Amino acid sequence: MPTKEALMLAREKGLDLVEVAPNSRPPVCRIMDYGRFKYQQEKKERQARKHQTVIHIKEIKMTTRIGEHDYQVKLRNIREFLSEGNRVKVSVRYRGREMLKPELGRQVIERVISDVSDLGQPDRPPNFEGRHLVVLLIPFKKK
Repeated sequence: MPTKEALMLAREKGLDLVEVAPNSRPPVCRIMDYGRFKYQQEKKERQARKHQTVIHIKEIKMTTRIGEHDYQVKLRNIREFLSEGNRVKVSVRYRGREMLKPELGRQVIERVISDVSDLGQPDRPPNFEGRHLVVLLIPFKKK
């Protein structure tokens, strides 16, 4: 129908004439309450955002000569982060001559991986980033 007739019909009903598909030939329009339509769209978007999960990456830094108590405290934090569903980046820093014995850092990383094997797994094997040995732990999917 012609645009003028559609506009008159929309005004009679107290509604708006909204262009739905402007690129089609002829353009497609709909008679509706535009304010209510926008409200419904925003409501759907809010609902979708509510069910959305954001994954954070938490980082725990250790050294090759970490004490047992310090290790247990950091392990408790790693377990907490994984149980919340966050990814954890564990890095072991080498200082000075510690670079001559990289197996010490690997032992610490392997111990962490085995201690949290019930909550998560490594994304890929530990690798060096400069003077840091790094591994990214990913939590298991919840059922």
